[in-house]
Amino acid sequence: MSNEPKKPQQPKKAQKRVTIELPKDLKANYANIAFITHTPAEMILDFAQVLPRSPKGEIVSRLIMSPIHAKSFLKALQTNVSNFEKQYGEIKVPEKPHPADQLFKNPPPWFDEEEDGKQ
Repeated sequence: MSNEPKKPQQPKKAQKRVTIELPKDLKANYANIAFITHTPAEMILDFAQVLPRSPKGEIVSRLIMSPIHAKSFLKALQTNVSNFEKQYGEIKVPEKPHPADQLFKNPPPWFDEEEDGKQ
């Protein structure tokens, strides 16, 4: 038995519950490229879609967040990738050069000329 006085228990703070609504007209975007830039106050994530054999891509979504939120997002993403791999197996990222990389390169310069000649 200890003779130390018991510390009074502090009441637990009630956590505020936040409700997040998913708009019915929310458009989901597919992205296969991301560009990340930053300023001292914010992180900017531009998500783009580039299709095979297409010389142009398109930014489909932009997220701007504080560095603190970006770091929290990074940790959450790491946790979720880890959980995914535990359930489905390791996600293998091919080392370059890889044959699949050829599918996502811009078409050769003669590609458009050949198509124009057929019309």
